[in-house]
Amino acid sequence: MAVVTAANVVLAFGDRHVLDGANLTLAPGEHVGMVGRNGCGKSTLMKLIAGLGGLKPQAGQIQVARGATVGYLHQDPDLDADRTLRQEAGRAFDHLNALHAKLDGLTHDMAEASGDALERLLKQYEQVEHEVEAAGGYAVDHKIEATLHGVGLGDETFDVPVSGLSGGQRGRLALAKLLLSEPDVLLLDEPTNHLDIAGRQWLEEYLTGYGGAVIVISHDRWLLNRAVTKIYEIEEGRVYEYPGNYDQYRELRAERRAALLRQYEKQQEKVKREQAYIDRYRAGQRSRQAKGREKRLDRFRRDDMMDRPIEQGDVAIRMRPVPRCSEQVITAEHVRKAYDGVTLFNDVTITIKRGDRIGVIGPNGAGKSTLVRCLIGEQAADGGTSRIGSGVELGHYRQTHEHMNLDATVVEYLQRFVPNETEQEARDLAGAFLFSGLDQDKPLGVLSGGERSRAALAGLVVAGHNVLVLDEPTNHLDIPSAERLEDALRHFTRDTKGYGQNALQGGGTLILITHDRMLLDDLVDQLIVLDGLGGAKHFLGTYSDYIESLRAAVRQDTTPKPQPKPRNKSSKKKGKTTKTESTPGARAKRKQTALSLVKQEDLEARIEKIEGQIEQVDAQLADPDTYRDPEKAKKLQLKREELAADLEPLEEEWMARAEP
Repeated sequence: MAVVTAANVVLAFGDRHVLDGANLTLAPGEHVGMVGRNGCGKSTLMKLIAGLGGLKPQAGQIQVARGATVGYLHQDPDLDADRTLRQEAGRAFDHLNALHAKLDGLTHDMAEASGDALERLLKQYEQVEHEVEAAGGYAVDHKIEATLHGVGLGDETFDVPVSGLSGGQRGRLALAKLLLSEPDVLLLDEPTNHLDIAGRQWLEEYLTGYGGAVIVISHDRWLLNRAVTKIYEIEEGRVYEYPGNYDQYRELRAERRAALLRQYEKQQEKVKREQAYIDRYRAGQRSRQAKGREKRLDRFRRDDMMDRPIEQGDVAIRMRPVPRCSEQVITAEHVRKAYDGVTLFNDVTITIKRGDRIGVIGPNGAGKSTLVRCLIGEQAADGGTSRIGSGVELGHYRQTHEHMNLDATVVEYLQRFVPNETEQEARDLAGAFLFSGLDQDKPLGVLSGGERSRAALAGLVVAGHNVLVLDEPTNHLDIPSAERLEDALRHFTRDTKGYGQNALQGGGTLILITHDRMLLDDLVDQLIVLDGLGGAKHFLGTYSDYIESLRAAVRQDTTPKPQPKPRNKSSKKKGKTTKTESTPGARAKRKQTALSLVKQEDLEARIEKIEGQIEQVDAQLADPDTYRDPEKAKKLQLKREELAADLEPLEEEWMARAEP
């Protein structure tokens, strides 16, 4: 039995339909990731499930299993400002505390009772004690502290009043409080927003072992690959379901989109062919047939014609050629920095060379941004030296955007970064970073923080810098935007190609501060690791290499394991090659003699039959439910290819006869 069911849910704000016939079914214990563009309705659907703020669908219904508890992580959590952090976290066990108080009262009453009254009190005591054990018993203090530590809240924060916490600390407290309550349905809306890498790893492990049902909205692709077994995608107000983790969803989604595009193109071919027949025979001997076909074609266009499938982010980003700089980009020796007597990092010595791809990681507050600012000369260190190489043109993305003219539109802002400063190039760049339609002409001042981040990043990656320093670039980006940025940075840091300043491409140097583990693993091949205690380590290898080295240390492997070397950037994954197929013309020639003897009516009947079969297969391939069974999807793909091969020579014969 499902614990949550949504059936044909419709919700609109004014003329905008956020949800338009959304359906989903959540089974007990099922862990699901919810993805989609910012503003597509993910949070709205979660709030409808949680029943928050009196929000109800305008049509359809949402049902939660009787007796099931639902917990929702609010972006603006309701916390008691007068309590300490530890006390507020303990409120997750208010019900348990009430049971303990009831036990204490029963104990007092039993001390003064006798006879039948004592027997009744003993039975009540046994019942309440059973409820106490079911609710967590007496060992909740350790559980509270372990959860607070897991989300990155140290002992020093436990006695701090909630009113004195930072926004990030409040967000982590709200997450801890919700996890401690252990609802039957756990709804998490961007739970990693305030978590560093260690906190994200802890949450990932927690969710993996969580016994209840989970729906998580997250831009953390690493988390979605490891903590969920199904993906819900919201698109144009509907929910599409894909089995597996995020990587599997991307593969299945691409297959579904390809099937929809084939179905659309086949319809276009059919319309074109029918229209050609109608135009040719409208006034001839077959005018009656032409008129009949025209009526059928009009009916088809009205009732069955599909729109072209929407494909997000299909514009390639053209990077401006990167000017060459010196071999040594940054040379730092014995750099150190402390604040209020607390050492952030000490004795950092590193040489960053042209083309290096370096990630900077560490817990919140470890000094990652400070270290990078010291390395590039934006902030004075307490000791040591750092020198910038000759010819370095550095672009620095900060988490704030004071440098932006908020009165300029997106296109006006980007126009000064594109090579020829043309409006069309600026619009292409805006489209590549997922600004479409009227959004391109909005002033920066009315955009959300995430939208302004996208605009700033778009200008930065095409501005012609040879060194990019990016500080948490994906914090406000949805997954499509993060993937577009990743593609641009991969282009920026690829092996140098061409000669001369006008033809040179790639070869850029990247310094990346981020908690986005997927971005780290895909882009960098070296790490600077801050431990939050003043230590800094230079690790040669990818993020996955680093994690494996930590696991090896935990296993206390006695066999020495060499440290991974940086990946050779020339050893990129090769694209799959496709076998050369025989050309359509060659296949047509093999059957031309036989087909030329087929009557026109029989030829058209055979074409319509195969087209009907292809439409049936395409309809199945366009159905998200098909991809719950990958083997079935593959068989349908093969069947479609066979039908298409049979249809091609028939269509060529028909077109040959239709030529004047």
